[in-house]
Amino acid sequence: MNYLKHYQPKSGFTKIAKIGDGDLELSEFGIIDLKQGEKYAANTADMEIALIILGGKCSVRGEDFDFAEIGKRQDVFSGKPYTVYIPCGRQYEVTALTDVDIAWTASPSDAADITPYVITPEAVKEVHIGKESYERDAYLMLTDEYPAKHLYIGEAFVASGKHAGYPPHRHDFDNLPVEVDMEEIYFFRFNPKAGYGIQKIYTDNRSIDFTCTVEYNDTTLIPEGYHPVINAPGYTMYYLWIMAGRNNRKFLSVMDPEHKWILDK
Repeated sequence: MNYLKHYQPKSGFTKIAKIGDGDLELSEFGIIDLKQGEKYAANTADMEIALIILGGKCSVRGEDFDFAEIGKRQDVFSGKPYTVYIPCGRQYEVTALTDVDIAWTASPSDAADITPYVITPEAVKEVHIGKESYERDAYLMLTDEYPAKHLYIGEAFVASGKHAGYPPHRHDFDNLPVEVDMEEIYFFRFNPKAGYGIQKIYTDNRSIDFTCTVEYNDTTLIPEGYHPVINAPGYTMYYLWIMAGRNNRKFLSVMDPEHKWILDK
C-alpha cells in the first residue's frame, strides 16, 4: 500500500486523495488553484467540506451564505489561515479575488443542519508542542469547538532539522479521555521550496511500516498508526493536518511506549 501522493499544480480543482486511497475511510483531499477572476463551483453532495486558504484572497458564496472576502496571507509561511466550513447538500462557488491557492478536504456527512461558517485568523489558536529537537508550532483551526461531523483541522510548522509528532503518537482507538480514533492526512510545503523531510507511518504490530521522503506539495495518508516526521536542516517545514474521527473529534493521542521515555530525559 502506498501512503504518499504527489501533486503538480494545475488550474482549477485537483483531487489528490479519495476515500479508499491508503485505506482512508473518512477523508478526501485536493487543491483548488485559481487565477484572479476565475471561479470554481461544486455541490458538497453527501460530504462536509472545509476550504483552507493557503494563499491569496477569494469569496465563497452559496444559496444562504456569502463570505465576500476571505484570505489575508500570501502563502502558508506568512500568517494564520482563513478556513471555511460547508455542510453536506450545499451548492457553493469560489471566486478568486487575487490568484488564490486553497486546500479542499471532504468527509462523508449527513449533518445538513449545520450552518456554513468562516474561521478567521483571529479565531485560530496557536500552541507550541514538544521541546528541544522535537518541537513544532501549531495552528488549531477547525476543532471540536466548531460544529462538524468528522473533521478536525490544523497546521504545523517545524524548524530546521527538527522532529515533529515525537515521541511518535497514534490516535487509533476510541478510549476517552485517553485516545480517539481519527485517521489523518498531511499536506507538506517547505521554505525554501527545495526542502524535504522524512515521514514514517507504523503500527504496533507493523502491519503498516512505511517510510518516505516528502517534498513540496506532497501528501501523506495516515489511516492508523504512529506518524512522526523529520525536517531537513536549513528549511522550515509546513504541513496541513486533517483528521477525521468516526465517533469523536478530540486532540487526544497515545505515544509509542518504546519512545515515551524521552519525555523524562
